[in-house]
Amino acid sequence: MAKLSKRMVETGKLVDPEKLHSPSEAVALVRQTAKAKFDETIECAARLGVDPRHADQMVRGAVVLPHGTGKERRVLVFAKGDKAKEAESAGADFVGAEDMVQKIQGGWLDFDVAVATPDMMAVVGRLGRVLGPRGLMPNPKSGTVTFDIANAVSEIKAGKIEYRTERNGIVHAPIGKASFAEDQLLENLQTLLDALVRARPAAAKGQYVRGLTITATMGPGVSIDPANFARRA
Repeated sequence: MAKLSKRMVETGKLVDPEKLHSPSEAVALVRQTAKAKFDETIECAARLGVDPRHADQMVRGAVVLPHGTGKERRVLVFAKGDKAKEAESAGADFVGAEDMVQKIQGGWLDFDVAVATPDMMAVVGRLGRVLGPRGLMPNPKSGTVTFDIANAVSEIKAGKIEYRTERNGIVHAPIGKASFAEDQLLENLQTLLDALVRARPAAAKGQYVRGLTITATMGPGVSIDPANFARRA
């Protein structure tokens, strides 16, 4: 068994793994556990009452966090002509078409989000095996396949994140940094959870939000009472 560091032992003492907290209590506590020498990311893990093995129970979408994620995201846009110029004006980090496809096929992946105009998807589709497993493939459901390139790029730069259920029905998503004020983290958390509730599949039965945990990069998980959100679900 691996030996825990002094810091991990100290932060572990702050959290009762059996206790369910209110959202405000959890946010305050998770900031106390963020004692690393870097600005730790605060992440939310939501366990939903869905079975993602069934297509009609998959939860997937995107939401703009009001205070962003605290991380600068590098945006690649696949577009041509006026749409390429629109992407550049909106602040896209990389813009191209077939040239970018060839670059990625050669091993380049120095970007965080890919956006494409619908007419480019026949070309971008060649990258499915490369971008798909990494969660980088443009997708209409997350708003990354669109002709409204300027808005798509602006939203991503402003703090738009994508979410989707994993195999066990859990959604993982960042809600900010440990350096954020408590009210900023709380508002980002609330925005994410409201989006998840709105995305509830019609096929989902019973309690929808079944478990909530927030954690800092190097800290223990802090559980939130899902009853706080059951009324919205």
